[in-house]
Amino acid sequence: MMKHLNYLLECAPGNTGYTAPQTAYTGPQAGYQRPQLTYPGSQSAYPEPQAGYPVPPGGYAGAGSGSFPVQIQPGGPTGTPWIPAPPPPVHCPPGLEYLTQIDQILVHQQIELLEVLTGFETNNKYEIKNSLGQRIYFAVEDTDCCTRNCCGPFRPFTLRILDNLGQEVMTLERPLRCGSCCFPCCLQEIEIQAPPGVPVGYVTQTWHPCLPKFTLQNEKREDVLKVGGPCVVCSCCSDVDFQIKSLDEESIVGKISKHWSGLVREAFTDADNFGIQFPLNLDVKMKAVMLGACFLIDFMFFERTGKQEEKSGVW
Repeated sequence: MMKHLNYLLECAPGNTGYTAPQTAYTGPQAGYQRPQLTYPGSQSAYPEPQAGYPVPPGGYAGAGSGSFPVQIQPGGPTGTPWIPAPPPPVHCPPGLEYLTQIDQILVHQQIELLEVLTGFETNNKYEIKNSLGQRIYFAVEDTDCCTRNCCGPFRPFTLRILDNLGQEVMTLERPLRCGSCCFPCCLQEIEIQAPPGVPVGYVTQTWHPCLPKFTLQNEKREDVLKVGGPCVVCSCCSDVDFQIKSLDEESIVGKISKHWSGLVREAFTDADNFGIQFPLNLDVKMKAVMLGACFLIDFMFFERTGKQEEKSGVW
């Protein structure tokens, strides 16, 4: 009986011996260390972006190595598309980097309406393009009115070649020289400067009783290439080729061609079209010299003033 009574007392509420858990967290025990925010040796937390920082578009690959600055090519004038500017190579005059990537140049002279209607000689203007029709440069003659109309195709001139930003990257200087083969000591020549004021080469006429011949020289006036044309320089329904050869004239390096522009254009204007071909790996300075040779050939053999007939070649 007593055992049963003791069992009931032990099972009564409040005498079970069970301790209830604490109802609220009292915080970490004394001596507890909080975990580190960064691992030892790691970088500090990534900084927040600055206010107004644009969000990169999807698929952005990052800034890259950073060894080459990002260049933005400004748009050229409307109309003929301009070729985008390539990165400047080493040892290349500024502005001539376009020529390092091409092996052919097209030179198109613009038609001047005033000159067609009145026969009054105006400053020549040219578009210089690659084989795809993209404009590389724009060339404009800088000569006074009296010189143009009195000296005719043998006039001295300054030809300024501009890039798509309107900056002058090349200057061609042609002095006043004699236009007859009877005076071999005073033949035609032209100086090519790139940038303006820094000569990179020369084109000098070589005396010959029948054939038009020229020598392409570097900035030290050392002979590099030869240019030779046909005996009769006449572009009647066909192209006229001036071959560019090595110094020994054994191998052909390229050519300067005066393209047939059609009967109407050839008969009533002196606006001519030329093509220049050269090796892709040719020195960029010599490519510029070939461009100067093209302009000299145009003035000597295909330029007319007033109602003069087209020159068949006087040298």
